[in-house]
Amino acid sequence: MSREPKQRSPLLEVRGNIELKRPLVKAPSRLPLPGTRFKRGPDQMEDALEPEKKRTRGLDTVTKIATSQSRAPALTARTQTQNQITAPKVPKKTGPRCSTAIATVLKNQKSGPAVPAQKPGAAAPPMVGGRKPTKRPAWDLKGQLCDLNAELKCCRERTQTLAQENQQLQDQLREAQQQAKARGAECRTLEGELARVQAQAEQGQQELGSLRARVLELEEQQCTQEGLLRELQKEQLELQEERKGLAARLEEQERRLQASEAALSGSQAEVASLRQEATSQAALLVEQGERLHGLEMERRRLHNQLQELKGNIRVFCRVRPVLPGEPTPPPGYLLFPSGPGGPADLPTRLSVSRCDERRGTLSGAPAPATRHDFSFDRVFPPGSGQDEVFEEIAMLVQSALDGYPVCIFAYGQTGSGKTFTMEGGPGRDPQVEGLIPRALRHLFSVAQELGGQGWTYSFVASYVEIYNETVRDLLATGPRKGQGGECEIRRAGPGSEELTVTNARYVPVSCEKEVEALLHLAHQNRAVARTSQNERSSRSHSVFQLQISGEHTGRGLQCGASLNLVDLAGSERLDPSLALGPGERERLRETQAINSSLSTLGLVIMALSNKESHIPYRNSKLTYLLQNSLGGSAKMLMFVNISPLEENVSESLNSLRFASKTFLGLLSHQHTEITPLF
Repeated sequence: MSREPKQRSPLLEVRGNIELKRPLVKAPSRLPLPGTRFKRGPDQMEDALEPEKKRTRGLDTVTKIATSQSRAPALTARTQTQNQITAPKVPKKTGPRCSTAIATVLKNQKSGPAVPAQKPGAAAPPMVGGRKPTKRPAWDLKGQLCDLNAELKCCRERTQTLAQENQQLQDQLREAQQQAKARGAECRTLEGELARVQAQAEQGQQELGSLRARVLELEEQQCTQEGLLRELQKEQLELQEERKGLAARLEEQERRLQASEAALSGSQAEVASLRQEATSQAALLVEQGERLHGLEMERRRLHNQLQELKGNIRVFCRVRPVLPGEPTPPPGYLLFPSGPGGPADLPTRLSVSRCDERRGTLSGAPAPATRHDFSFDRVFPPGSGQDEVFEEIAMLVQSALDGYPVCIFAYGQTGSGKTFTMEGGPGRDPQVEGLIPRALRHLFSVAQELGGQGWTYSFVASYVEIYNETVRDLLATGPRKGQGGECEIRRAGPGSEELTVTNARYVPVSCEKEVEALLHLAHQNRAVARTSQNERSSRSHSVFQLQISGEHTGRGLQCGASLNLVDLAGSERLDPSLALGPGERERLRETQAINSSLSTLGLVIMALSNKESHIPYRNSKLTYLLQNSLGGSAKMLMFVNISPLEENVSESLNSLRFASKTFLGLLSHQHTEITPLF
């Protein structure tokens, strides 16, 4: 008997994969689905692989069927033998899907009819038309030879067909193996379920065994009891070890608890000490607060006394520097003589030399220059900066925060630097900031420091101009912009001494940026006109008022005052000899109104110095608006701004004389009078 090549069937390959738990790769399969017949004829296998090929039924078909039937018993015998060998490895219970598929394959292989094997040397006679041909006579050798050739040809074709079918079966085997691998994932899932079922089965078997052990012989029960006793003894040993560990932990926790209690006692003693110290510190803090408040009140009193000793009315003179394009003044035109202490003293005197070309000597030579000497509280030469000027008035601004009204004027001819002194130069250069932004920055800073002592301050700003005795709001926006007729000076209420401007904006401010925005808006709205003295001349008095309110809630103290920073209009004299056109007549009316208000300011100051019963505040809108900041304990400061040019010597002398006559004449009538703050 010839040995057939050992090839494992697809069923054995699947079983081997399940037992060895090899990873399976899912691939497309042409095997029949579970529940269908597994064995096919060669024609059916070929039709399944090549459905588009048409086959004719005939001799070849019969031959193929006979050949396949001759090989079936051997395959069936080997399959049965392998099933007998591998049968013990199959688990008792499997998943529903895997068991059904394997059972179906085994059934299909076993249920196929066993076709008797045909002898290899015997060949079936050729079939013609599906019927067995008639046997040729013995003498027809040529016909028999033809038949043998035809049969040989058919055998060769059958051999070729069998080879192709063998190759196709091998391909199908490979595909079956791939499909078996693809079913690996499902098998693993089923294995998990099988393991769970096995565990349940084992648990059931254990329960069954325990029940049987109870029913069985006493020896088994004794063995069980002994095993239980051994387990209990083992558990007892474990519990003893655990008890020892817990006892050690308990001792450690007790030691920690004792240490924590000792630390807690120390902490409680320390807390008691700290509380006692905090109580003493609180009492000391209250005492220091009382002392600090007393010192603050004393500081305010001494500060006010110092300001009154310096004079409630002071006059500063400031000479602006020569601008680019202006002629340099001759030497000796402006002199700044030193004080009694020499150059170290701050300058307080100014000497102006004037040459009058209309005057002359008998010999025809020009008359010598006339020198005019003036003395003020402080004189600022052309080289003085904005910071130096503000440093001199910072203590005066502090008085406003302490509750005393303060009024600072900038006086002089057009182009002498009044607006520069008050508002500063163009741009945002901190070196050229004016008195208004510097004063408010100083007030905000000091108010923040006093906040640590319990004081709270609020600031409300307004900015108006007085043009031709008409009050205009420089902070107006929208349709009200430029409408000055709507603003009037009125008292805040019946019996109240506080004055307010109706229809004017009062803006609360708390930082420098808000002040800068207000100054920018006021600068755009202010009335200016071109004069012979300056390309852009201020033709109105601008009054910046800051209402300051302070309160100490802990002590029930309040204080309030106003800081007034006034940029007066240009003080040029009228020349009646000039021919006036329509535009010049308007400038003439403006100049008359400006000089009238400045004259009224001088009369009010003189009346205050003489302590007259009637003070002409109402003669001018300027003095009427500022009347609460001109008398009593109010502080006044006049900046006399003059030009360094010799061509403006006449206007400079007029400004210096006005300041000396009006303000310095009042100093001789002043007497030191300390005013209490609260």
